[in-house]
Amino acid sequence: MAERKSALKRAPARPELDRLVELSKESGVTEALLHEQRISFVYGNAPKRSRITKESAKQAAENIKVTR
Repeated sequence: MAERKSALKRAPARPELDRLVELSKESGVTEALLHEQRISFVYGNAPKRSRITKESAKQAAENIKVTR
């Protein structure tokens, strides 16, 4: 049987990645960025050979109303 590396070890220190994660937490998400992410999510998760296009995903995302 092949030797496997332990998955229980701590991840190596990545200060640049940690800095970028903290920076992204501070910047927040704009409504425009959230809208683009919705479109990308719908289009990217559409089944292959479906009739969903980038444009139809955009139209559907415009009809979504998020309330708190």
